[in-house]
Amino acid sequence: MAIRSTNIASIPGLLIFDFDGVVADSETMANTLLADSITTGLGKPTTLDDSIRLFMGKRWEDCRQAIVEWVGAPLPEGFEETHRARSKTVMRRDVGPVAGLERFLDGHGHLPRCVASSSSHEWLNHCVDKFDLRHHFGRGLYSATEVPNGKPAPDIFFHAANSMGVSPEACIVLEDSPAGVMGARAAGMTVIGFLGASHIRDGHAELLSAAGAQHLAQDYGAVARLLAAQR
Repeated sequence: MAIRSTNIASIPGLLIFDFDGVVADSETMANTLLADSITTGLGKPTTLDDSIRLFMGKRWEDCRQAIVEWVGAPLPEGFEETHRARSKTVMRRDVGPVAGLERFLDGHGHLPRCVASSSSHEWLNHCVDKFDLRHHFGRGLYSATEVPNGKPAPDIFFHAANSMGVSPEACIVLEDSPAGVMGARAAGMTVIGFLGASHIRDGHAELLSAAGAQHLAQDYGAVARLLAAQR
């Protein structure tokens, strides 16, 4: 896989992290569980790759509609509650951080940072505390549940930048989903397409580039090199 590694133009005023697939290595687990729920609960054969392609990076309200379109029928009563209860139990127990994250954060404490995620505040806070990252992110955890439109709309990115007191053009975003890349680019931000989590498949770099990512990083070491090159 060819990884784009051109230098970033200027020192960022704010690093914005997507969460699932960038902070928490959760996308493989979440999409395996969702694919299984759709296959067994709705009778629509769905693979992990299907789920990643169709649902990754979206908040649940938007996933719900995407599932209806994929299945071709309304969701039956109890489907959402059953799936969410099962997923919550498994994921809260088994989720871990993306490899290299803590070392990267330790080495870049001088840069303001926050999270802009499609996930709920409950999930963000659970993982940040489980991974012992509260000292890195504080309360800078922003959820798309706070804004009118989820990714690929830019709402959550504008909200995060405004809350942190930084102009959008001074922000660098780490994103692993095409929807997130499109949202961040629509907000006028620089985007690093992040390829360092376990769910990344062949061709994912090309999807992020097509969505508008100006840079690609295979892991957190590559992100560090991108940031260091412009000093």
